[in-house]
Amino acid sequence: MEPIKKLSRTVAGRAVLVTGAASGMGRATAHVFAAEGAQVAVTDVNESGVAAVVEEIRAEGGKSHGWRLDVMDHAEIKRVVGEVASRFGRLDVVVNNAGFGGFHPLDGDDYDRIWDRTVAGLLTGQQRIVRAALPYLRKSDAARIVNIASTEGLGATPGDSPYVAAKTGVIGLTRAMAVDLGPQGITVNCICPGPIRTALTDAIPEEHKTIFGKRRTALKRYGFPEEVAHVTLSLCLPAASYITGATIPVDGGLTIRNA
Repeated sequence: MEPIKKLSRTVAGRAVLVTGAASGMGRATAHVFAAEGAQVAVTDVNESGVAAVVEEIRAEGGKSHGWRLDVMDHAEIKRVVGEVASRFGRLDVVVNNAGFGGFHPLDGDDYDRIWDRTVAGLLTGQQRIVRAALPYLRKSDAARIVNIASTEGLGATPGDSPYVAAKTGVIGLTRAMAVDLGPQGITVNCICPGPIRTALTDAIPEEHKTIFGKRRTALKRYGFPEEVAHVTLSLCLPAASYITGATIPVDGGLTIRNA
């Protein structure tokens, strides 16, 4: 019989870039990777938030540096990705997490502006981050890309068409990138979070969260950012070498319920 292959389940020493890491799922992702021994680049447009997360990670004994990064600024993307790779001497993992809401009615006066901003930030920014990182990822023996989409990319909520379109695009982008980069050993996967306790849902009253969770999810509750972050980590392990192009809902069973 063939011997069982021993595949690594550690990201210790690897360099990870997380966008939108000043809060929510991005912050949790940065913490989870750092706790596993990775070098983490905390990036976000919120500079004070970046500094706070870096300080948190270092206080826990982790390795982290921070950069201000606007994922809608192409020049800034190229500069920051290059600086991250230079600082760490490598780049192994990219987590495209940066995001914001895009609710707007189809007949709203400001629809085109919201559409352009949402697609630029949630979809175009992801491909630009990946393309900027490719020269460094190609040097890694376990390069991983995880694009964060949403269950809104698997269905739709009324009045949310810019966000739905952008997140659906992230799923398609992930599949196309997986096909393009597979021959180079680079995996590309997509996570679709459902109802998670983040800044995007902070304004929803707790009572409404409870009602929605019980009515719509199999687990009867909202999720926590850490629950998404650990799935992201799993996809980025060197041992996760034969999963690519996958779309994984982390939604407490929201997408499997008929009623």
